[in-house]
Amino acid sequence: MSELDPRAIIAREPMHFRQVIAIGIATALNALDGFDVLSISFAAPGIARDWGIDRAALGLVLSMELIGMGIGALILGAMADRIGRRPTILSCLVIMAAGMFLASTAQNVTILSAYRLFTGLGIGGMLAATNAIVAECSNARRRNLAVAIMAGGYPVGAIIGGSIASLLLASTGRWQTVFEFGAILTACFIPIVLWLVPETIAFLLHKRPAGALEKINRTMVRQGRAPLDALPPRDEAPQRFSFGQFFAPGMASVTLLLILAYFAHMMTFYFLVKWIPKIVTDMGYPPALAGSVLVWANVGSATGCLVLSLMTQKVGVRPLVIGAMICGAVAVAVFGQGFSTLASLGVIACIGGFFTNAATAGLYAVIAQSFPAALRAGGTGLVIGVGRAGAALGPIVAGLLFASGTPLSLVALLMAGGTLVGGIALALVRYRENAIA
Repeated sequence: MSELDPRAIIAREPMHFRQVIAIGIATALNALDGFDVLSISFAAPGIARDWGIDRAALGLVLSMELIGMGIGALILGAMADRIGRRPTILSCLVIMAAGMFLASTAQNVTILSAYRLFTGLGIGGMLAATNAIVAECSNARRRNLAVAIMAGGYPVGAIIGGSIASLLLASTGRWQTVFEFGAILTACFIPIVLWLVPETIAFLLHKRPAGALEKINRTMVRQGRAPLDALPPRDEAPQRFSFGQFFAPGMASVTLLLILAYFAHMMTFYFLVKWIPKIVTDMGYPPALAGSVLVWANVGSATGCLVLSLMTQKVGVRPLVIGAMICGAVAVAVFGQGFSTLASLGVIACIGGFFTNAATAGLYAVIAQSFPAALRAGGTGLVIGVGRAGAALGPIVAGLLFASGTPLSLVALLMAGGTLVGGIALALVRYRENAIA
């Protein structure tokens, strides 16, 4: 890559405030994802009460948007590599807003499950596209930090949105208000993205659509940099996109191990965050107080992301993630071992959230740097899409275990094994950081 290539300029120079704004909006979008995903968790006790559904059925409802996220990450993540990061994000926002509104109108489990599946399509595509945007808008020095901060938006959204959801539940007693609030909030992001998030230079240089030079120069000038006289030579001839590229020699083992690591870790992570309100409610606490324990789990999650993001400035990201996975497995196993007061449940949930979401944040940084620009959103979508099957499987498996009479202590121990397996898989990855190009 030439030193005059704008990607090289962005990689080596200090970040302009417009780059920071784009990363900040991507972080806010991930926060929106965090609330949209966990909205069903806050609403779950009320849904179970109003419709009289058992834990096995509830586990399926809790997993539907996770299944949608997997499909959305695969399909819309690949679309972001074809039509662009920005239009993909806008499409995902429309899907998410519509899905959240429709969920508030559902009258039975089947309809609600369908609407949550639809919402998940947008959430999955959003995550793949925002991960690519942050990686491509950051300079080389701050890239791991930026990706980890973006991932930290997820629990922040759950904290803020969850706190509002708990207030709405306490004041109205209607679980539908959680989804109504989410629909309005999601729709508000559409004009923000239109105004402040341009297409990434890395995508424009790779795809070279009509007007690419003008779009790149507009972004360069807004960032206080000199415009280009002409587009730099292509690094390589454009190739037709194929999922087979992720399994080519030199890439296959990385792709497969990342999928396994993400799949197994997501089983554990989503068992924890999806079942906390219902577990606490079944101990005799009202839904609003049960939601507060989930909020504390997300306080730990946000803190874990922040700590890991700062540590990546001094320590390699992969060993940090492996360590967080091991500690997270221990914390999730401990969560089910006899804690019954709100204070103790909140503390252990906070610790579990700290390590499991720190690991998630670090995984996104590893994934983003494992694929070149031509495959980045699609590669992220592939890993997240297949891996999200683990996210969907976690709540379902836990629901079936609970329905069969398995005690919480054993369920927590079994579900903690997922993130331990993820840490082992990640340790086996022959990881080599790719340039963001």
